[in-house]
Amino acid sequence: MSTKKADLAGPGIGTYEEVERILPTDYKPLLNPKDTQRAIFAVKSYIEENLCKELNLMMVQVPLIVDAESGVNDMLDRDGSRTPIQFHISNDYNKHPIDAQVVQAATKWKRVALKQFGMKTGEGICTDMRAVRKDYFLDHDHSAYVDQWDWERAITENERNLEYLKDTVRKIWKVLKGAETHAQKLFPQLKTSKYPNLPDEITFLHAEEILERYPDLPRKARETEILQKYPAIFITGIGWVLKDGYPHEMRAADYDDWVTETKSSDGKPMHGLNGDILVWNPVTKRRHELSSMGIRVNATSLKKQLELSGQLDSLQFPYHRGIMNGDLPLSIGGGIGQSRTYMLLLRTSHLGEVSVTVWPKILKEICHKKNIDVLE
Repeated sequence: MSTKKADLAGPGIGTYEEVERILPTDYKPLLNPKDTQRAIFAVKSYIEENLCKELNLMMVQVPLIVDAESGVNDMLDRDGSRTPIQFHISNDYNKHPIDAQVVQAATKWKRVALKQFGMKTGEGICTDMRAVRKDYFLDHDHSAYVDQWDWERAITENERNLEYLKDTVRKIWKVLKGAETHAQKLFPQLKTSKYPNLPDEITFLHAEEILERYPDLPRKARETEILQKYPAIFITGIGWVLKDGYPHEMRAADYDDWVTETKSSDGKPMHGLNGDILVWNPVTKRRHELSSMGIRVNATSLKKQLELSGQLDSLQFPYHRGIMNGDLPLSIGGGIGQSRTYMLLLRTSHLGEVSVTVWPKILKEICHKKNIDVLE
């Protein structure tokens, strides 16, 4: 088992010996490759339509590359361990060049886009986002290619609270549950006693509350344990340093608000207006993250989080200045992993069965031995 400090290093398992050990030995896909593709696009259409309906969003275009000087690319965490792919565009014989980056997520861009598209309070956007994250360890549910429903909605100052966040999570959960039902209606073989369906309700727990239950376990082990009791959870307060001296997981300082004080259900002081949706995956028999989301920083929480992270120099970027000056709308937003969702609802054991990307030879050989056919 990894230590608490090592567990902050980012996603992925870490070794291919462990990947081989955790992948199921008795796996048989419930759908053939053709039906899997049909099911993917049925689920995709359902989620996009109903997510927009529940959260009052509209689908918009989203960038694959951004100007490095804009500061809108997502750094994913605050320890500098996951950096974007950057390249030089020698436009006009280098007289008007651009240094560009491939997006890692559209998190910050979406907030700018709310203003660009003239979204009013209560209105929002949803994107069919594609990204590249080159620093991941490639295992069964992490790939260098990322696809997400990245969404953002304009809110008021009075809506920057935990109850508003939870209400939004419940609406998203309703869509995910509906997508499961929709997929099983179209492909009845997906409904099987071997793999139980998602629960009707999602359970809300603060990261501090989970730490209190399992004080000696690192983060991923704590999540694994709590998911045995509650197979679908939303963990709040991710990024704030907990009582053991570590955050539940690292979070970037400039989008989700993880410093604002809140209270637990029994009145204890807590922090954070953000969180992750995690479920128990009955196929892989592992924790399975579907979404990271939260109420976004305002000027006060942005400055505090940048101070805590030693990143006050980021205030030079247009994005950060827009928040500090009140030029960008207050918002809530998140990303829902598309291939992660397909993997869960279609009962596959590997991302490579529902998305096409690159995998190392050693991983493909392991999958072949386990009756897992990854797409190429």
